[in-house]
Amino acid sequence: MLFLYNIITLLAAQLLKIVALFSPKMKLFVDGRKSVFQTLADKIQTSDKTIWFHAASLGEYEQGLPVIEAIKQQLPTHKIVVTFFSPSGYEVRKNNTVADVTIYLPLDTISNAKQFVELVHPEMVFFIKYEYWPNYLNELKKQHIKTYLISGILRENQAFFNWYGTFYRNALKTFDYFFVQNESSKNLLQSIGFNNVKVSGDTRFDRVVSILERDNSLDFIEQFKNLDSARLDKNVNQKSKIVVIGSSWPKDESLLVNYINQSSDDLKFIIAPHNIKQEQIQELKNSISKKTILFSDVETQLIASLQEYNVFIIDTIGILTKIYSYADIAYVGGGLGTSGLHNILEPATFGIPVVIGPNYSHFAEATALVNMEGCISIQNQTELNEAFDLLLHNEDERLEKGHICSTFVQMNKGATQTIMNYIANETIN
Repeated sequence: MLFLYNIITLLAAQLLKIVALFSPKMKLFVDGRKSVFQTLADKIQTSDKTIWFHAASLGEYEQGLPVIEAIKQQLPTHKIVVTFFSPSGYEVRKNNTVADVTIYLPLDTISNAKQFVELVHPEMVFFIKYEYWPNYLNELKKQHIKTYLISGILRENQAFFNWYGTFYRNALKTFDYFFVQNESSKNLLQSIGFNNVKVSGDTRFDRVVSILERDNSLDFIEQFKNLDSARLDKNVNQKSKIVVIGSSWPKDESLLVNYINQSSDDLKFIIAPHNIKQEQIQELKNSISKKTILFSDVETQLIASLQEYNVFIIDTIGILTKIYSYADIAYVGGGLGTSGLHNILEPATFGIPVVIGPNYSHFAEATALVNMEGCISIQNQTELNEAFDLLLHNEDERLEKGHICSTFVQMNKGATQTIMNYIANETIN
C-alpha cells in the first residue's frame, strides 16, 4: 500500500505543475515549495536545536499558536519551524513573528521527507489537529524523534476505523502521544489499540482567551461607531449598535444584504468577507443601498467623517478579531454553504451572541453553543431577520446570549497547559 501511495504522490506532483499553469492558487502551492530546502539550509545550522510544528492551513496555525508560544517561552534557545500545506495558511502567516522559519511543507515523498527531516533535525514535532503524512511520520519514527498530535479530533467515518484502514492505522503508530479534543476521539483511538492518548481539549480556547489581554482598539472603528471614548461598557446603551459580519461568503451575503438594505439608519454593519478580491468586493458594495465605505478607501483617501456611513466593508485581512470587540451581534459565515463554518470562538470570547448558518454539525463548539442558546442557527431569510430583530430589540436576550458565549469560552480553556505539563515532564525525564 505504501508503494502505491508513493506512486500516486509522485504522479500528483507532476499533475500539480500542469494545474499551476491555469490556477493562481495552485501556482502558489507549487512555486512556494521550490525554495524550501535552500531556505532551511540557509536558516538552520547543524548545531541548532529545533522544534517543528505543522499546520494544514490558517485555522490549524491559529489553533496551535498557544502551544507554539508556550514552547518558545519554555525553550527560548530552540528555533521554531512552522510548515503549512495550504497557500491560504502560508500566504497569510508567512511573516509571523513567533517562528524562526515559516515554509511550505514539501509533498510527502520518501526523498522529500528524508531531506526535510535531516535539514530541520527537530527534537520534537507537533502536528496540529490532523494531517497524517506517512513518509514524514515514518522518517520521524526512524530517527526516534518525539512526535505529537495536538488538538486532534477523530471521527468514526475516517479510514483509521474502517476495514480498509490498515495503512492509515500504521501512520498513527508513529505518534508518541495524542492530545485530543474530546472523549469520542479518545474512545475511537482506544478502540484500535492506542492508549497513549489524553483528552486535553481544544487549544483554540486558549488562543481566543488570550485575545482579551491585548489592545483591541481601532481608531477608525471607533469613529465609524461614533464612540465618545475609547471603550464603552457593553451594558451601556450606545448611539449606534454594530453588527459585525465575519468571513462571509456570497450565500451569507445574499441574505445579509437584504436585511441591511431594509434596516434603520441607526444600525451599523461591518462586513469582513472571506474573499477580498476587488471585483467581488465591488459587487458586494454595489448590492448595498446604504451609505457604504471600504477600508481601502479610508487608507487612501481623506474621509471627512466615518460616522456618516452605515456599512463598513473590510477589504483587508488580519483585523477581524479586533473588530469583533466592537460588535453587539456577530454573524459568522460559512455555515450556509459547504465551505465550512468559520471561527465562532473569536466573537464569543468578547461576550457577543453569534448567528450562523445551518451547516455546523462538524464543529463541536458551534454545536455546543447552539444547544446552550448562546448561538442562533438560521436557514433562510425569515429566520435571519427574526434572529437579528430579537437580538437588536431585546437587550436582556442579547446580553444573556453573550454571557453564555463568554462563559463557554472561559470554561473550556486550559488545553495548552495540559499539553505543556506533559512535555515538561518528558523533557525532564
